[in-house]
Amino acid sequence: MIDIQNQNPKVLVDIRYKTKDNFVGEILYPQDARILLRREAAEALLKVQEALQKRGLGLKIYDGYRPLSVQKKMWAKYPVEGYVANPAKGSNHNRGMAVDLTLVDTQGKELSMPSGYDEFSERAHRNYTGGTQEERNNRQILQEAMEAEGFGGITTEWWHFDFKNAKDFPVLDLPFAQVEKN
Repeated sequence: MIDIQNQNPKVLVDIRYKTKDNFVGEILYPQDARILLRREAAEALLKVQEALQKRGLGLKIYDGYRPLSVQKKMWAKYPVEGYVANPAKGSNHNRGMAVDLTLVDTQGKELSMPSGYDEFSERAHRNYTGGTQEERNNRQILQEAMEAEGFGGITTEWWHFDFKNAKDFPVLDLPFAQVEKN
């Protein structure tokens, strides 16, 4: 696994699951949690950051690798597939092959999107036609930048992206402190 900020400190991080500011409303990650991804996904994500920087933009990451034990807690609170992966199948987050993120400007300010992060509503859907033109444009910029490097989204969350071949990797339930990092 690769610690994204060790590779490029310009990638901003706001790990919501280290706080109560998330859809579960409780702390799910230890304070030593980091944004970790498998090498293939991490290298592609760093290319996304480089491409966006040329446009005066950058990434802010909310989540990457997630232990299966945390996935089980999320599912217990909100067992709705399409928003929360069923832990019986595992999430691509559990494989270290998924990332939740948004766009920021050169000052690190988040760009407007049609919904907030972890808002499980129609406004979060990729095909949502409401909101402002600016919000929809920002969502499109993020999606195109991610797709250019091999990430694909899901229909219900504009912020979630899986790296290609994610299902080829095993589901993990290692605490952050036990995950080997580079």
